[in-house]
Amino acid sequence: MKYLYIFFFLFSSIVLSQNFYTISGYIEDAATGESLIGVNVYSKSLSVGTTTNNFGFYSLTVPEGEFDINFSFIGYSDFTKILLIKTDLELNTRLVLSSNIIKEVILTDQVSNVQQTQTSVISVPVIQIKSMPALLGEIDVLKSIQLLPGVQSGSEGSSGFYVRGGGPDQNLILLDGVPVYNASHLFGFFSVFNIDAIKNVKLTKGGFPARFGGRLSSVLEIDMKEGNMKEFKGEGSIGLISSKLALEGPIVKDKASFMISARRTYADLLLNLFQPSPDATGGYYFYDLNAKLNYKISNRDRVYLSGYFGDDIFGLNFNESGDDEFIFGLGWGNKTTAFRWNHVFNNKLFSNTTLTYSRYSFDIDQGFSSSDSNFEFSYISGLRDFGAKIDFEYSLNPKHSFKFGYSHTYHDFFPGELSLDFNYDETDIDTVFQFSDDLQAHDLFLYVEDEIKFNERLKMNLGTHLALFSIKDSAYLKLQPRFSARYLINEKWSLKASYAEMQQNLHLLTNSSVGLPTDIWVPATDSVKPQQSKQFALSINTNFLDGILEASVEGYYKKMDDLVSYKEGSSFWDAQSWESSVETGGEGKSYGLELFLQKKKGKTTGWIGYTLSWTYRRFNNINFGDWYSYKYDRRHDISIVLSHKFSDKIDIGATWVYGTGNAITFPQATYWSYPSGPQGQYIQTLDYYGERNSTRMNPYHRFDLGVNFHKQKKSYERTISLSIYNLYNRKNPFFVYLDEEPNQTVARQVSLFPIIPTLTYNIRF
Repeated sequence: MKYLYIFFFLFSSIVLSQNFYTISGYIEDAATGESLIGVNVYSKSLSVGTTTNNFGFYSLTVPEGEFDINFSFIGYSDFTKILLIKTDLELNTRLVLSSNIIKEVILTDQVSNVQQTQTSVISVPVIQIKSMPALLGEIDVLKSIQLLPGVQSGSEGSSGFYVRGGGPDQNLILLDGVPVYNASHLFGFFSVFNIDAIKNVKLTKGGFPARFGGRLSSVLEIDMKEGNMKEFKGEGSIGLISSKLALEGPIVKDKASFMISARRTYADLLLNLFQPSPDATGGYYFYDLNAKLNYKISNRDRVYLSGYFGDDIFGLNFNESGDDEFIFGLGWGNKTTAFRWNHVFNNKLFSNTTLTYSRYSFDIDQGFSSSDSNFEFSYISGLRDFGAKIDFEYSLNPKHSFKFGYSHTYHDFFPGELSLDFNYDETDIDTVFQFSDDLQAHDLFLYVEDEIKFNERLKMNLGTHLALFSIKDSAYLKLQPRFSARYLINEKWSLKASYAEMQQNLHLLTNSSVGLPTDIWVPATDSVKPQQSKQFALSINTNFLDGILEASVEGYYKKMDDLVSYKEGSSFWDAQSWESSVETGGEGKSYGLELFLQKKKGKTTGWIGYTLSWTYRRFNNINFGDWYSYKYDRRHDISIVLSHKFSDKIDIGATWVYGTGNAITFPQATYWSYPSGPQGQYIQTLDYYGERNSTRMNPYHRFDLGVNFHKQKKSYERTISLSIYNLYNRKNPFFVYLDEEPNQTVARQVSLFPIIPTLTYNIRF
């Protein structure tokens, strides 16, 4: 123990023997007043630096003296200031767009991938997402995420993503800090995120900092625009299936601003014009509405209020001769709201307090009526959250920067309720079947993390995440250590390592691969434990050609326990509790190698990603208790993304993807059964399936191309975008089935999307 006292005495003496002061402030876009995330704040003479947080705030503790401070951000002119520091300093900065700006790509934080401490983190700029070719002209945030190494798509055209062998429920998707539980429109083919409302997209695949928890595989942070503080601006587009409009501007110049963005499909309006029969009506559409208010109370206090509201609505109505009527309706959607308050206590201490609300639900309605009877039923399932969280950032000195905080979420689950109304003659039935009880749970966690700089070569992020999940009479307490480190070999090469333990208290019960709305969210209970994971990652990183090219090779191993899956043949329709319909205690393991090469500057930008991976699952009552390939065990996954700017008037984007075919359970052989019937006249065929997921569909590959034509008009800028999906018309597998031909049984493949050209008209004013 005496050695511990000696250590702290020496440490305190070293700290107190030097005079340290703190420079802090906000960094904004000079033209719009939008806060800038990830700006690099660095002193070359001191070899110390930091980056702005999600609210554009930075804090850098430095020794007394005179030195340089440089502010740099891709696409903006660098700003350098010589400072004589004798006291704490508040330095708010506005960066100006570079006069020779080229649409550049940067897929890591603004700090070089060699310099940053954390592993497995990629930021995708919105400007790059907008340049990518898009299915049916719908620019999609989640489809751009699928193009990164370690991230896999689901089925053809779907926006779902699977990270390092994880399931769809193992991704924590945060919109302005609020969880989004179903991120899909159009039965999984488009995401709910309207790109015109988005400012920042960041994916964490491993090495999770202590401030994150609740999912095993990834954290996807999506931040909405705050609104232009200087002048009124807008943009809109008309496409093949939808139209969008976004408006932003100051409420009080340099003090308060707003942003509102809306999107709606209109396929239902067009279809109803061409209905083959006046007796049949119906259609499908989805809409999104994003809104945000931003108010600067003072230099120390800012508040934000943001919300998202979106629904998918599908309906059919048949009416024959005015007597018999059949109706069917399916609807699902998300609602999220966040109130955030930033407070700067002093130059060293920053806090963000967040209050959140999130709701996801789906409902099915069906009915039949005639002159003498009426039958109606409806089914509803979903969950809603109320949350509160406070986060602190404290810059102690150049060697220590702390983050700590507390979060509490109240979950309200309503897993399944069926209402039935039947009238016939003198019979009248009106009842409600509740297959599963509503459940309430408390989800809490505390965290602390320290960014430590030991010397010029070694930096480390150490943290711990203490989580408590309480439901009914059960409570799950879990201490989850987190670690990531970077060792700088030289200015161009670094080694990184990370370890993270995670616990997931929510499960998604699903039968499909396309994110259907009938997927059900349920909590851990006394009979269904939370999911657990441990993940290791090791990478080597470099850059060359003066930072124009960056490359990394990263290996990972992830072990998962207490996984959950539907039992064979079970679904949300089961007239029993969901706890009786699931297999528990599942195991999973995933390991692989990810290669990433990216060009960040110049007229031609882009990246090449390659993933070599193995993913397995095991349940006691599935596949005879043996390990089997997970459905998205994809041995090889390649993505090539390129953008080229010919001039201010024309630019192009192209993507090519390749993936090993999905693993499926498919008959390996067909046999004749023994004769049956009174005279043995019936003979049936029996299919032998073999091991689970032992068959591979054909490989998936596709080439997309997009061209943007820009023209500056007097009062607005016009862009015409031509996008061609699946340019060489590859027949990619969507599903496979058995078919009978004379004297043989054959497997047939169903493909979904052929070559699809799309034209979109965009304006900015």
